[in-house]
Amino acid sequence: MKKWSWTEMLISVVLAELVGGLSALLAGNYSGFYKEIVQPPFSPPGAVFPVVWAILYAIMGISSYLIWRENASVPRSRALIAYVLQLAVNFSWSILFFRFRAFTAAAIVAVVLAGLVAWMLARFARVRHLAAWMNLPYLLWSCFAAYLAIGVRVLNR
Repeated sequence: MKKWSWTEMLISVVLAELVGGLSALLAGNYSGFYKEIVQPPFSPPGAVFPVVWAILYAIMGISSYLIWRENASVPRSRALIAYVLQLAVNFSWSILFFRFRAFTAAAIVAVVLAGLVAWMLARFARVRHLAAWMNLPYLLWSCFAAYLAIGVRVLNR
């Protein structure tokens, strides 16, 4: 295991937050658009999303640092590949949904993302259980987001 570095952990968190921030920036004016669409039951107010995602990106950054600092191994490499892949898919969702209003594609991507997050958790668990457990809220939120995306697609044909 590598020596703990607060600087490296902070970099991991900032990188994850930057992915979310850049995605939101490229998505455009999401708050106005969110109010215009028909939303499925249990949809939270639009103000909830940035707060939840900021927390989840921070958790992703910390947990990815926990994986990264483990001794180099095949499980660690595969866990980090799963992390980067789900982060890339996560990045695309807001752009598809808000910028392009591609509800079908966004619903498909949301389901794929939930599957990738589950896969990431399984990969993380092989390296460090804490890193996997930390992302359980992310998995639950991703499943909820998939439900919302599918609901929006069905209700806004």
